[in-house]
Amino acid sequence: MQTTLMNRSKRRQMSNAALFMGPAIVLLLLFFVAPIILNLFVAFSDMHQTVDFREFTTKQFAKLFIADDEALLGFSLRYAFNKALILSAIYVFCTLLFFNVGFGLILAITTTSIPERLGTFYRAVWLLPRMSPSVVYALLWHWTITPTETGLLNQILVYSGLEPINLKLDNPMLLIILANGFIGASMGMIIFTSAIRSIPKHLFYAAKVDGAGPLAIIRFVVIPALRWPLSYITVYQTLALLVSFEYIWLLMGPARSTMTLAMLAFTKSLAPGVGGGQYAYGAAISLILIIIGVIAALGLWRLTNMKKLLQAPRIEVH
Repeated sequence: MQTTLMNRSKRRQMSNAALFMGPAIVLLLLFFVAPIILNLFVAFSDMHQTVDFREFTTKQFAKLFIADDEALLGFSLRYAFNKALILSAIYVFCTLLFFNVGFGLILAITTTSIPERLGTFYRAVWLLPRMSPSVVYALLWHWTITPTETGLLNQILVYSGLEPINLKLDNPMLLIILANGFIGASMGMIIFTSAIRSIPKHLFYAAKVDGAGPLAIIRFVVIPALRWPLSYITVYQTLALLVSFEYIWLLMGPARSTMTLAMLAFTKSLAPGVGGGQYAYGAAISLILIIIGVIAALGLWRLTNMKKLLQAPRIEVH
């Protein structure tokens, strides 16, 4: 009898697991695992725009790591890949540090320190670019940085007695970092705000009674409570920035000065007029980008000690 009940319990657990986890597992396999396997297959082929497969080969990776005479927009493919790798590192590091984490944390602390209604209104306004179409956001940036007197930035500079500038030509990396950073900081702002709101109020009262000022409260009360959100945003946004190219494409197009790895993979695979249609070559770059993402995720997981942060809280009874 007991054995029968145990078997029924196991079958019920398995059926519940299949019912609740089944759809998620199917979606994971279809939209995450299957594309990676397909990308791996294409990367080791000679597939082009005709989708004609003839042989398995490693020549796509040879283009990336071995010097050759083939050119991409006037310079060698290996040089293009190396430059894209460096630009990706600069783009991800600066956008993540100064905006997605740093500025997002500043926004969260600021909007939770002012009256609640005003803070809620400010956060809602800051989220508008994320909720609006990407093209609209890019058009606003184009108007802002227009190198003529009609550009918002140059209007401010001329009114201040300074010379007008052409940000798109003079500082293209700064432009894409600013454009992606300001909209990317909104996610960190929301996550950090939720974490700050969950801090027990008595901790703030106790700190004030002990004579702690605003900076001391942030350092000793707020920041320690944000270890998990900070770790999560760092890992998630690093991976998101590695593969992002939407605003780079809308603002700069296939420019050499902002050709990150994700942009290089897109232009070589799908972008018309700039060497698109080389599916195998683009898949090889994407595969390397996946490997970099896995290494970055594992490194940040270890660096931020996510395993310890995800442990269940212990309740000790004496």
